[in-house]
Amino acid sequence: MNFRDIEPKWQKKWEETGLFKTDTGQPPKNKYYDLVMFAYPSGDIHIGHFRNYTIGDALARYKKMRGFDVFHPFGWDAFGLPAEEAAIKHGIHPRQWTLDNIERSRATLKRVGIAYDWDHEVITCLPDYYRWNQWIFIKMFEKGLAYQAESLVNWCTHCNTVLANEQVIDGKCWRCDNEVTKKTLVQWFFKITAFAERLLEGLDRLDGWPDHVKSMQRNWIGRSEGAQIVFKLEGDGTPLPVFTTRADTVFGVTFVTIAPEHPLCRNFIQNKEVQAYIETSLRRSDRDRTLEGEKTGVFTGRYVIHPLTGEKVPLWIGDYVLASYGTGIVMGVPAHDERDFIFAKKYNLPIKQVVTGTRPSGTGTTGPVPSGTGLAEAILEYGTLIDSGTFTGLTSAEARTRIPKALEEQGMGKLEVRYKLRDWLLSRQRFWGTPIPMIHCSKCGVVPVAYDDLPVKLPEGKIDFIPKGRSPLEDVPEFINVTCPKCQGKAKRDADTMDTFVDSSWYFLRYLDSKNDKLPFDSAKAVRWMPVEQYTGGVEHATLHLLYFRFFTKVFHDLGMIPIDEPATRLFNHGMVLDKHGQVMSKSKGNAVSPTDLIDQVGADVTRIAMFFTAPAEKEMLWSEDGIGGALRFLNRVFRFVGDTPIRDWHHGACPQDKVWRKLHATIKKVTDDFERFSFHTAIAALMELLNVIEEAKPEGQLAKEVAKVYTQLIAPLAPHIAEEMWETLGEKESVFLSKWPAFDPKALEESEVEMVIQVNGKVRDHLTVSVNAKEDEIREAVLINPKIKALLGDTKIQKVIVIPKKLINVVAR
Repeated sequence: MNFRDIEPKWQKKWEETGLFKTDTGQPPKNKYYDLVMFAYPSGDIHIGHFRNYTIGDALARYKKMRGFDVFHPFGWDAFGLPAEEAAIKHGIHPRQWTLDNIERSRATLKRVGIAYDWDHEVITCLPDYYRWNQWIFIKMFEKGLAYQAESLVNWCTHCNTVLANEQVIDGKCWRCDNEVTKKTLVQWFFKITAFAERLLEGLDRLDGWPDHVKSMQRNWIGRSEGAQIVFKLEGDGTPLPVFTTRADTVFGVTFVTIAPEHPLCRNFIQNKEVQAYIETSLRRSDRDRTLEGEKTGVFTGRYVIHPLTGEKVPLWIGDYVLASYGTGIVMGVPAHDERDFIFAKKYNLPIKQVVTGTRPSGTGTTGPVPSGTGLAEAILEYGTLIDSGTFTGLTSAEARTRIPKALEEQGMGKLEVRYKLRDWLLSRQRFWGTPIPMIHCSKCGVVPVAYDDLPVKLPEGKIDFIPKGRSPLEDVPEFINVTCPKCQGKAKRDADTMDTFVDSSWYFLRYLDSKNDKLPFDSAKAVRWMPVEQYTGGVEHATLHLLYFRFFTKVFHDLGMIPIDEPATRLFNHGMVLDKHGQVMSKSKGNAVSPTDLIDQVGADVTRIAMFFTAPAEKEMLWSEDGIGGALRFLNRVFRFVGDTPIRDWHHGACPQDKVWRKLHATIKKVTDDFERFSFHTAIAALMELLNVIEEAKPEGQLAKEVAKVYTQLIAPLAPHIAEEMWETLGEKESVFLSKWPAFDPKALEESEVEMVIQVNGKVRDHLTVSVNAKEDEIREAVLINPKIKALLGDTKIQKVIVIPKKLINVVAR
């Protein structure tokens, strides 16, 4: 049968009956918010999107049959660089390019039959959405969570815009894979660091999230317990605070190193050697600078004063120190730090041991290693302090607390917790994004746009989108020139646009109330429907979207708009779909495969079954059409069995009917368990096994009809159009998705017979099927009269027959 011909019929009926529509204004009896990561409309959806969205669709349909009130919305992450690049290439406005792609992709998703509630669709590039990005920004500004500061930022020379730390992957731009450099700019930030501890603590409550995602976020947040210790620049007393987790080693400091991008380094650039070194260092990526191996530096010619000894310590600039981590200044303790040890050896700096430790192997002695430069390697173990003034004799654990407290009494240090997480840099020097709703006035300073004046809309006329290292909006007089809301004087709008990750940080809340023109969403709806029960998407966003997703939820919680501070209780990461060369599919790479050709040939359901069966949903898969033929044959067999059930005139097959009943209920249990853990490939395998038993047994009458109905229900979330057609054939009037998911009968899983192995002198010779209640004497007798075993034994004397119940019988003969 050509299944593609029946699919429009059922898609039309689902739409007409509103089968998958959800009224979020009504209290759900048994809510289930099924959320998939929305799409970037860079063209039609490809087979990778198809995989992601069919996973969410199968879950939505299954949960509906389990009696849940399912909310399954969709939308479009519609701002971003590809649209702007297309505008430059084709001479069209990015809005037109984006909306055309959305229309094409939406049509494809409807052809696939995804059970979305399209009434709640959001498109982030439209003013009715990005108005609320601006509303949120102003709220954050009022709470001190949005601020502007000069900063050395990550700069992509290809995209001509800044990047947040999370968007630099191995030293390269997450979007175009170009090397990232540094640039000093005044930028807008969200103060995500104010939530660092809560973001960390919240991970412990996310039992339904994969451990590897939580581990990646913990490492990115990077909590460290330690101490701040203040050294002072010799001469003018400028404080140079360092953060260290090893305050016990402070008496071993023999140099201090500062990051080349640290603002203090401007004081040393009169030294040409220092200036040249700084310029060279800043051309290297953060990743290159922190890789293991040789470290470089230059002496500034200045010294700092040790806060406990009063000694002069040389101040160096080193490329291995980053201004974005800690304070941008580190104390060099080469005897107790591998990196410092390498640096000291290279530049012949003193190495002073101040904590006892194990001697390097091969020395033949134990105990403290003498101080000096003779160490073969750094001593990293904790031990007892030596040569540490009044702290000598303390353990490392004691000293890590007592030394900072002593420094605090002098105003030279304190115990401190630090995080690797940096504030979210969200300014972008591009056109196609949410305009930042701030006005710059020479008299009043930075002033937010009035709430009643939102949204600040992007201009729709002719724009020069070619990137110049600054926002194209700066060159649009009618946009940039405004009146100050405070003094009514001449002022200018902020020309930058927001990072597109702002759009995806709260879209799940807008879905609940997508037509609201008074607020981002109605809190009452959020109370009813949050948190999300299941979130599905790629693991590549573990420290990008998923971190911001959690941050925004906590902000809305603190604004009193939602009762929860974690957005989703469960997270599932689907595997990426790769092309035949093992490359991730994407429009930009030109290797994306569209599902529409396959749908035209064999229909959406065949394509779905092939996709589900090819690989576990959480694993990467190489896309191949080889599985299409097998999926088509399987579904044809299913359709023949169910379609013929009302008129079947089969005779009983060789397989006993009770075996069909037992297999049916075993399959119900198996498929149910598999759906709960996204194991769709094994669910299909179980359905294939059941079909084999059915075809062998040829059930008749009421049993045949019961089996056909249950089979249709089990396969419905995976092949929804075919299931609806079969359900109608069986005489059912309502949608199969309004039927109750079948429950297995535990008694049916109890085997009445068991197959046992027959061994002779430990070697397998045959098998025996017996009643599960058979007694050992009955089993022995059955074995001894078995013709094959009798022939094998001949006149050999049987010494004993060992019976291991329900497993094996071993005949011992000599």
